[in-house]
Amino acid sequence: MSQHLTVVNHPLVQHKLTLMREKTTSTAVFRQLLREISQLLAYEVTADLPMTTQTIETPMQEMQAPVLDGKKLALISILRAGNGLLDGVLELIPSARVGFVGLYRDEKTLQPVQYYFKVPTELNDRLVIAVDPMLATGNSSVAAIDLLKGAGAENIRFLCLLAAPEGIARMKEAHPDVQIVTASVDERLNDAGYIVPGLGDAGDRMFGTK
Repeated sequence: MSQHLTVVNHPLVQHKLTLMREKTTSTAVFRQLLREISQLLAYEVTADLPMTTQTIETPMQEMQAPVLDGKKLALISILRAGNGLLDGVLELIPSARVGFVGLYRDEKTLQPVQYYFKVPTELNDRLVIAVDPMLATGNSSVAAIDLLKGAGAENIRFLCLLAAPEGIARMKEAHPDVQIVTASVDERLNDAGYIVPGLGDAGDRMFGTK
């Protein structure tokens, strides 16, 4: 995993992402695909978790077996679209602590406005994975990471489905210590701040709203 950006080129990830991009894909199918792809991305973002061993009894004998080390990691959903990624990752890591950062984008300024913040305790002792399907302008993502660092988080990774070059640059400038794991770096942002070619508004497509 590179220091700042990892693009997950696994064939299953890329295939499912293509299906999600299709504008004719239904809300139900989009939601299921997001759940599936989030688990594949979670596999990548957790690839180097610290390990230790403990003594267990197999049906054959006693052994020293590998287990995760340290405090349970924290998954932070950047509302509302982050919940789609959160659900899939939680199926893979059901013991994770969960937090929520509520931000909405002011359509005139494209700046994030905070409306909710509730996260687990002792973030400084946990790997913190912030999830949001889209890294577009990067403004909301940077604001969310600012809040998490303010709450004590020191080891943060950002998991997204799509990233725009502008968002990656914004995050690297503001938080060079935060690794980004994504399924695709798309071409650019349009004038409205949406990723192109992208897949539209992830929240709207996930929840069937406009």
